[in-house]
Amino acid sequence: MTEMTTTPDGDNAPQMSTRKPTRRGAGDPAGRGRTTIADGVVEKIAGMAARDVLGVHAMGGGLARTFGAVRDRVPGSGSSKSVTRGVKAEVGEVQTALDLEIVVDYGVSISDVARDVRENVVSAVERMTGLEVVEVNIAVSDVKLPDEEDDEPEAPRIQ
Repeated sequence: MTEMTTTPDGDNAPQMSTRKPTRRGAGDPAGRGRTTIADGVVEKIAGMAARDVLGVHAMGGGLARTFGAVRDRVPGSGSSKSVTRGVKAEVGEVQTALDLEIVVDYGVSISDVARDVRENVVSAVERMTGLEVVEVNIAVSDVKLPDEEDDEPEAPRIQ
């Protein structure tokens, strides 16, 4: 790019300069680099969003919940795995698909709970990641009856 300049001695005769103007950056800062989101991040977001829905008793199948309960009792194992229990995400560059396995409380409408879980999960994942959620598949693996004991033990009480 060339620009017109005048001489410092007051002569208004235009002269051509080949100096390029200095520009910092390359336009929109959002376009400078790449953001990748791990499957586990989306799984945590979806797991938390699904658990917030009324009628969802637990996440994961019976065997996964049993092993998870044992693992959660081991000191230092962390509780992050229990958040993603029953959730599987496949994350691409701009889209994600989710598979959820849930246990519902007895007496609730399974179709209503599934709809509410989908809405909550899609909303949370899209809002927090910017990814488009293309599908949320839900498998209801069990119904928690009122007289059944929980598979997951309560957190240890401090005395």
